[in-house]
Amino acid sequence: MNQARGSGALHSAQAGRRGEKVRSDLHVTFEPATTGGIEVVVDSRVALYYGRAIHEQVEALVRLHGIEHGRLQITDAGALPFAIDARVRAALVRAGARPAPLGRARHPPDRVPKDRLRRSRLYIPGSDPKLMTNAGLYGADGIILDLEDSVHPDEKDAARWLVATALRDLDFGAAERMVRINQLPAGLDDLDVVLAVRPSLLLIPKVESAEQVREVSARVDACVADQGDEVDVWLMPILESARGIEAASEIAAASSRVAALTIGLEDYTADLGVAKTPGGEESAWARSRLVNAARAAGCQAIDSVYGDIADLEGLERWGRRSRAMGFEGMGCIHPSQVPVVHRAFAPEPREIERALRVVEAFEAARAAGRAVVALGSKMIDPPVVDRALALVARARRMGLLEDQREDGQG
Repeated sequence: MNQARGSGALHSAQAGRRGEKVRSDLHVTFEPATTGGIEVVVDSRVALYYGRAIHEQVEALVRLHGIEHGRLQITDAGALPFAIDARVRAALVRAGARPAPLGRARHPPDRVPKDRLRRSRLYIPGSDPKLMTNAGLYGADGIILDLEDSVHPDEKDAARWLVATALRDLDFGAAERMVRINQLPAGLDDLDVVLAVRPSLLLIPKVESAEQVREVSARVDACVADQGDEVDVWLMPILESARGIEAASEIAAASSRVAALTIGLEDYTADLGVAKTPGGEESAWARSRLVNAARAAGCQAIDSVYGDIADLEGLERWGRRSRAMGFEGMGCIHPSQVPVVHRAFAPEPREIERALRVVEAFEAARAAGRAVVALGSKMIDPPVVDRALALVARARRMGLLEDQREDGQG
């Protein structure tokens, strides 16, 4: 009997996509056998150049899963190796094979500070390899490989492998590597796969209690302990209901891994039974409460996405209002939104100039041993100094102080 790693008998299974409009993907059909070894048949537009490499990669993966006999039909539409790996893994696991180890990330990220710059996070569907390949080129502070709303329920298992191999193999540049898992408890199955390749941050959808955050945090703790590394994995709970907003303070303080809170306005307004408007009046109270809860817990407040990708002017207005409310960033659903969001969350030149003057006055007073800070004829209170110091530090991180004068500059 053909078995894999001590599992039961294997059965036929498929994974991936095929069709005239499919690009950068492939379809895999696996048929188990009891004799004959591994047969790989490749139908590819690039078979002349890459057929042998595809054949060798697939055969190696089959053997890695402990399978000695079987036939695989590969219909390739220009898939890169990470996508080939993911689709073959999905087909074999669906056939009953025990998952094989993924191995370490080929472009491991540096340790990400909890308070890193998170002006923009760009959502990428977790089921489409074509959109993942160049995701790091758009300049977003974070790339979210999404396993929740953008993935059909029947493809959740396959998307886990695609997201995991993308994290393992692709270089996302300076962007933070994020994954939005599914709503618990299904999201725990996502963690079993994606934590092996260490995303920097996990978004947890539809959070309504601190216990849900602690459950994810405990799973992350166990995985990090098992693998013995020190890479930080941060959490960003998404509050998407009235119950979630009511529990915002407890959720923000549920784990030291919580780096930020964010809100999902489509689900939140649906829960309230009201329409989501361009001005956001119906959600202003909830968003303000989230900002306050996040700041009280020492984490970031990140706003929702702006759904109209054609309305960049409306996006910029929304972003500026968000910044004025205390948010530090928001989500993006299209690359064209990224530069607009960065502009909206950047301090104005006059704000930076004013903050620099306050910082200079503070430094001068400290150097002279004075407890009182004055700027011209006005006394500057400590909270004003603190706000100026924070704004200057943030402007430096955004690269906005390169041409400023030396005192208090970046």
